[in-house]
Amino acid sequence: MSLLAFVLGAVVGSFLNVCIVRWPQGASVVRPRSRCPGCGVGIAWYDNIPIVSWVALRGRCRRCGAAIAIRYPLVELLAGAIWWASWSAFGPTLEMVRVAGSATLLLGIAVTDLTSYLIPDGFTITGLLFAWGMAATAFVLGSESRFAGPWDALIGACVGAGAIAIVAWLGEVVLRKEAMGQGDVTLMAFIGAMVGPERSLLTVFVAAALASVLFLGVVLPIGWVRARARGATFALPLVPFGVFLAPAGLVTLFLGEAMIDWYMVQALGR
Repeated sequence: MSLLAFVLGAVVGSFLNVCIVRWPQGASVVRPRSRCPGCGVGIAWYDNIPIVSWVALRGRCRRCGAAIAIRYPLVELLAGAIWWASWSAFGPTLEMVRVAGSATLLLGIAVTDLTSYLIPDGFTITGLLFAWGMAATAFVLGSESRFAGPWDALIGACVGAGAIAIVAWLGEVVLRKEAMGQGDVTLMAFIGAMVGPERSLLTVFVAAALASVLFLGVVLPIGWVRARARGATFALPLVPFGVFLAPAGLVTLFLGEAMIDWYMVQALGR
């Protein structure tokens, strides 16, 4: 069953790749069927098996030999791993579906923002509806969950979206240009619906911490060294914040309560 969960996740990851490529372009994710980015010929079903086909074809189109980005099998592999881990941890439960579905959507959001600097509404609105629908279902069934309940999901969506909108406004005031896109706001509405109001605020801080560590520890030094080597002026790169909000949402989903409890003890002595 764990293997079947992985296979199902990889299949979901294959469709996720379609959404990652087409939604930023405003194209349909249903038609036309998958095509080679080089020659434009439709990909046969036997060349479209998740992970396996890419390996068998050595990452190239069977017809024209054009390279197929390694991102495709990596997304399928990660989605499969998400579903395998969810099944292994929670078994055939509603919680498994909620964790696997939410994490898969967040994976799609992170990859799309990283590659296109966009967070399509197709991901965030789907996530928001999924989070609230699952919250309502769990409430009716009386199922225990680490996710927020229906009321907290509604409040969390408002708090998450409001918090990141304020951060975006402050960034625009300081930088005198757009600091974040509308996609970050709808993304935080989705995450807020997952984790509730308290953990949605924590998500913003966790994402900022992750971004700071990566930016100051990796991006800034490497960019400065490369600029010096070319004799060019170093310019601060654009960092898509959704890449950090997505994993931060999962961190706060699983560890948020413990982090808040630790803070209450250490900072407030409660």
